[in-house]
Amino acid sequence: MTVKLAIIYYSTYGTNHQMASIAAEAAKATGAEVRLLKAPETAPQDVVAGVDAWAAQAEKTADIPTATPEDMEWANAYLISAPTRFGIMASQMRAFIDTLGGVWSKGGLANKPVSAMTSAQNTHGGQETTLVSFYTTVMHWGGFVVAPGYTDEAIFKAGGNAYGYSHTQGAEFTDEVKAAIGHQTRRLIEVAGKLN
Repeated sequence: MTVKLAIIYYSTYGTNHQMASIAAEAAKATGAEVRLLKAPETAPQDVVAGVDAWAAQAEKTADIPTATPEDMEWANAYLISAPTRFGIMASQMRAFIDTLGGVWSKGGLANKPVSAMTSAQNTHGGQETTLVSFYTTVMHWGGFVVAPGYTDEAIFKAGGNAYGYSHTQGAEFTDEVKAAIGHQTRRLIEVAGKLN
């Protein structure tokens, strides 16, 4: 069975969008069906428009579809990427997750592998707590956490986060970073292929 991967991101200034795009390229190279989707924006439009970088990112990604519960039912694997806010996932992604009660109650999120990535303004901005706390949600779904662990040298070269790739805002997307994101994505697809 073909792996159907939903890559769902939220990105205020573009970091998580870029991470998700790198993952989508890696996923497509494996032959997986991929939907690159963004979480709905919950901030008022006048607030978004009032911050130049935020408004520019919103305009840049206007053509990317917004994730829906139906996308979650379609997929048999999920890669989630969202910024860290005060040590947990950004509220926009959490708000999307909170719309999934209907899918969850039907068992539509169960038995699917899930991996996650994040970013923060600084190196110790709560990235690991963000990923671990999100994985608690996956457990409630009955999903399978597929963290990259230390399963490839690329993880060490990109900072060594065993829970999922994490990026420091403003840092360059080097070949090492792309390799770590690619490895995490391919590992998720490999596990999804074994489960389906």
